[in-house]
Order: sequence, then C-alpha cells, then structure tokens
Amino acid sequence: MRKSLKRLGLGILFGVMTTAALAAEYDLKMGMVAGTSSNEYKAAEYFANQVKEKSNGQIDIAIFPSGQLGDDRSMIEQLSGGALDFTFAEIGRFSIFFPEAEVYTLPYMMKDFDHMQRATWDTQFGKDLTQKIHDELGITILSQGYNGTRQTTSNKAINSVKDMQGLKLRVPTAPANLNYAKYSGASPTPMAFSEVYLALQTNSVDGQENPLSAIRAQKFYEVQPYLAMTNHIINDQLYLVSNDTMERLTPELRKVVQDAAVDAAKYHTKLFVEEEASLKDFFKNNGVTVTEPDTQEFKAAMQPVYDEYTKKNGKLGEEGIKQINAVR
Repeated sequence: MRKSLKRLGLGILFGVMTTAALAAEYDLKMGMVAGTSSNEYKAAEYFANQVKEKSNGQIDIAIFPSGQLGDDRSMIEQLSGGALDFTFAEIGRFSIFFPEAEVYTLPYMMKDFDHMQRATWDTQFGKDLTQKIHDELGITILSQGYNGTRQTTSNKAINSVKDMQGLKLRVPTAPANLNYAKYSGASPTPMAFSEVYLALQTNSVDGQENPLSAIRAQKFYEVQPYLAMTNHIINDQLYLVSNDTMERLTPELRKVVQDAAVDAAKYHTKLFVEEEASLKDFFKNNGVTVTEPDTQEFKAAMQPVYDEYTKKNGKLGEEGIKQINAVR
C-alpha cells in the first residue's frame, strides 16, 4: 500500500514538473485589424509558431485578430505604453505622430515594394524616422512585409486618368486615398468598409480602390465589371514590438523574436505576391474587364499632393522626397 502511494505521489510530482516545464515563461499578445481569413493572419500565425519553436516554448504569442484590441492607432499606442507586445502597421501610419512619414503613402511615391524597403532602410530619412519611432514612441520595427498594391474597380472602363472624371469613388478616410481620388478627377466618397459591397451593388458609388486580395475577399468583382491596374499606393506591413517587451527578454530570446519576424515578413510578402500573380486571371474568368491605363498620367495629376506635403513638412519633407527618389 505504501509503495502504491509512493508511486502515486511520484507520478503526481512528475506530472506537475512536466506541466511546469511545458508552460511558457513569456505569455505575449499580438493584436491586428485583419480577420482570420486574411494573409496577414496567416503570417502572424507563422510568426507566433516560429517564435514558439525557436524559443523551445519559452515564448507563447496569443493572436487577437479582427480589431479585438482596437484599431491600428489604438494598438500602436498600446505598444507605446507597454500594454501590448506586438502589432502590425504601415510605416505611413506613423504620420499621426511624425507628419513626415506621410511620404510613404503619397500616391505613386513608391515604385514597388522593393523601392519601399530601400526608402525605409537605406535612406537617412528612413533611418531617422525608424529611430524616432524607437526612441520617442518606445516601439521597435522588427521587419517589413508587402501587403498588396491598391487598384481601382468601377462600373465603367478606366483607360486613362480622364475616365476618372466625376467618378464617385469610395475611399477610406486616409489622406493618401482621399487625395488619389480628388486629384485624379474623381469624387472622393469616404465610407465604412463593411458598407462598400452594397454601395457598389446599388451604384451609390461608382467604384472603389483596394489591393487585389481585398477585392477578391470582399467579392467586389461580383458587382464591379471593370478593374483598372492603377497601382497608385503600395501597402506595406511592419512587424512591431514594444520596447518594454524586448527589454524583458534575454538577448537570446530577442534574437529569436527578431529572426522570426524577418522570416514571417518574407512569408507575408510571398503570400501577397503569389496571390496577386493569379488574381488578374481570376477576375477575368469571373467576367471582369481588366484595363492597364498609363500610370504616368495619374502620377502627373498628383503633383498638388506633393506640393502640399512639402509645404507642411518644409525642408525635411523635401529631403525625404529627394532621398526616396534617389533610391528608386
């Protein structure tokens, strides 16, 4: 009887030790706006799994999608205050704190994602901005992934910038998107994303602009017969971590997080690049007419946007545009 109890006691003790060994030392949180069916969520899962595996289970990252923890601005602020560990945001979104960051969202400022990466990491302007984000907001940029290029769908063919004239174009309330609509000759119509499908279906608006992945996911192709490859804004997605979080980790675990974020950003980019490569054919097969207007006409029409940016940001803004164009 005593031996049985002893064995039972040892079994319980072993079970407790095993459970303790499996428990993560760091339970961290990652918030994001996108939902569970998005490429962003797939990449966030990849990041969390890499961190868990490479840290031998010492770090466990719980993901909170679909804006459960607030919008992107709210989550940036939570990172800054140390209340949240990880989130996504576009570099241009930091213009709410540092106005010069708006340059990354100006229509046709970025040639492609490779250019955006050079503009972020290889220019003094970009280095100074990322340092400000680190020092003044308490946020570290771990890596940068590609999040799609914005295109325009409509209820009529767009073959040139002239065809944008008077088009009621749904845009989010972001300055870059509003300016794209305004200076291309369209009538900017801000509207909640959830309302766009019905508005297109009933012709309350004539068109909208989004990356191809979003156009497919929201099934806008069902109610918009035309797609113009306007390539007006390149979207990126930064992998962000709170400085407070990084300071709590050992140097070895910081490297795990950094390396995992770099790998996840590559996977993130791969998801969007591969999807975009097949989507034009997908839309064509679903009855959508795809046009390829001359984007140089569109870019020329955006000159007032650049003038307004440099007026607001002075020499810093002028230098930003100069340096970014130099690495084009």
